[in-house]
Amino acid sequence: MPLLALADFMDVLPARGCLLGVDVGTKTLGLALSDPAWRLATPHTTLARKKFTTDVQAMAHIIIQRKVAGVIMGLPRGLDGKQTPMTQSVMQFAENFLTHAAIVPLNLPLAMWDERLSTLAMERALIALDTTRARRKDLIDQMAAQYILQGALDYLGNRGLE
Repeated sequence: MPLLALADFMDVLPARGCLLGVDVGTKTLGLALSDPAWRLATPHTTLARKKFTTDVQAMAHIIIQRKVAGVIMGLPRGLDGKQTPMTQSVMQFAENFLTHAAIVPLNLPLAMWDERLSTLAMERALIALDTTRARRKDLIDQMAAQYILQGALDYLGNRGLE
């Protein structure tokens, strides 16, 4: 399945099933899951990055176990909206994921969502909650994935209101 624009994403989703939000980092993958009605995102886990195939196998295990219907991946852009080296890296990860997922076979729709400042927003929220530095380190990536996924869910939920 090709990489989809978020506006086209819902058109190819099945009627039910949760969505997986992914915050791709250089050292970790933060994962979040939505409820089956696509209203609420919750942090799920953080995976330490290893080799690409190992990373995708770990994601595939969660996708199969949780009956995931689609994937929303955070797209890091510069504050000016332009592409950065990390943008290109995440786009390559998404394309490789789609190729590998077709082989596995997961064949899930995948869309990208602008994730500018998601990690910073979650860092500030955790600091406001007086979370220790060590605990923030454990939670930040999955919470950034939650922030990304919730933003996409809110957009998708409000599409019919335009």
